[in-house]
Amino acid sequence: MDIVREKLKLLPDNPGVYIMLDKYSNVIYVGKARVLKNRVRQYFHSSPKPDKVMRMVENIADFNYIITKTERDALALENNLIKKYKPKYNILLKDDKTYPYIKVDLHEDYPAFYVTRRVKKDGARYYGPYMGGVNYKDILEILQLTFQVRLCHTAIGEKPKRECLNYHIGRCLAPCAHKCTREEYAACVKRAVHFLEGNYKDGETVLRERMTAAAAGENFELALDYRNKMEMLSRLEARRITSLSNFLDADIIAYTTNGLYSAVNVLITRKGVMQGGTNYALEDAHATDAEALSQFITQYYADRLPPSEIITEACPEAERELLESFFKEKYDRSVKITFAKQGVKAQLLSMAQENAREYLEKSVDRIRHKDDMTVNACKRLQSLLGLKTYPRRMECYDISNISGVDKVGSMVVFIDGEADRGSYRRFRIKTVEGADDFASLQEVLTRRLSKLGTDEEERFPKPDLVIIDGGKGQLSAVKQIFDRMNIQGIELISLAKREEEVFTADSDESIVIDRRDYALKMLQRIRDEAHRFAITYFRNLHSKRNLESVLSEIEGVGKKKRVALMQRFGTIDRMMHASESELAETEGIGPVLAKNIKDYFEEKL
Repeated sequence: MDIVREKLKLLPDNPGVYIMLDKYSNVIYVGKARVLKNRVRQYFHSSPKPDKVMRMVENIADFNYIITKTERDALALENNLIKKYKPKYNILLKDDKTYPYIKVDLHEDYPAFYVTRRVKKDGARYYGPYMGGVNYKDILEILQLTFQVRLCHTAIGEKPKRECLNYHIGRCLAPCAHKCTREEYAACVKRAVHFLEGNYKDGETVLRERMTAAAAGENFELALDYRNKMEMLSRLEARRITSLSNFLDADIIAYTTNGLYSAVNVLITRKGVMQGGTNYALEDAHATDAEALSQFITQYYADRLPPSEIITEACPEAERELLESFFKEKYDRSVKITFAKQGVKAQLLSMAQENAREYLEKSVDRIRHKDDMTVNACKRLQSLLGLKTYPRRMECYDISNISGVDKVGSMVVFIDGEADRGSYRRFRIKTVEGADDFASLQEVLTRRLSKLGTDEEERFPKPDLVIIDGGKGQLSAVKQIFDRMNIQGIELISLAKREEEVFTADSDESIVIDRRDYALKMLQRIRDEAHRFAITYFRNLHSKRNLESVLSEIEGVGKKKRVALMQRFGTIDRMMHASESELAETEGIGPVLAKNIKDYFEEKL
């Protein structure tokens, strides 16, 4: 702690971000501060602190800090660093779900309506999120049935394209084929937007007419489908809270904790209609309640468009102003953060608080079980194998090939026992001839470890533990690479499938872990995921190779056109089931060649 005491004396008066480190230099907490000197020193004062904060402080061996120009910049940087390092004691939205929105850009000449899960500051309109029993696919279908707007990305130019099936069945005005004027299409778009804003009468009228016609034609299955869509619109209308303004867009956020685990409930209201709610279990919430709520809000809206109002529990005035400023900068829109003390908004907040408390109570056993399968399993593995450091970041490698063809390698990453799919990597073997798994592993690990100590280490952080799918031979091959590259500070093991034996780089004897042990189950889960990821990549490459071979037999399909078709469809199966119009829309493929391709598949396959 001598290092810490000396650093505390040098802390500046500037705003910024502080980064707490454990004795292994792992990032365990990231926080922001208006005044770094005051905020960081608070952790080491003798004043009483909540137990959850004390547990974090006991593990601090060092800290770093980054000065920022403003506190708002500190808030943005804090959010980015939490995403990057996934610190043990920060709020982590591990169970987060991204709900779909319907997007339309009214600045386009012929706007298209389509679904997205990422909200951007691009001038387009986003409607949603769609959740709680409302299927966005049904909404899109109603848009087509009622307003004949397009759902595709087809470019519209001076030269008309061939109209697709949607035009012929009355689901699109086909602006791409110049079957309507800009004014005619704009009128339909206006009505469709009106519908998405909560005015469902046109949609209900069309659905009722279609249902009646289908029933009269004894197409009862189709009639039932139309009836179900009408019922969905009725449910949406029923969710409208009459005492709220029809223009109210608000999220109601409630936070609760039992001192060890925390939970958040988010109720979503759009245009005065309750869309639904979502619960989040916030594990490792070792910040103060105010900090935890602030971190949740910034992470929650990192990839979501915030509503015009966020109703939450009382938060400090400075924190509220900071968050409002942050949203203004990020999304270029005003977001009001309020604490409702009375009226219907207060009732909604009370509802959210009750939901959060109930969810936390019911989730404690599940969270503890999850801890046993993840963090506690990592600690157990460290003890069983005598690892020098806690294996927070684990990387597992596997090789896949058939007779040496399309050799590939996979790298999967687990953080604290949970898959970090955004960090997965695939390797196409370049230097190895034939089916030599040992040499393939050596190539993959050489390419991976060469990133250490370079500018790319930010994207490829140093792992604590490397796991090899295989036995002693595979481990020995990789150990040669470690020795050759003088790799230090990374533990190396392998897991053999037959007896589920664990081999370490420091011993000739295998370690047998009880098959019921959570540590072994975690290793098996990681190993199986590496195998799945490798075999999936191999199958994709093999499918593309087969597709290229098939396409080379079709007259008129040269290399450039083969590449275009492969990029668009990817597999033989997708191309076989594509329509002539879909084939013709591929770059370089016209109607005549599309027909030849379709005929080939019908005759040969």
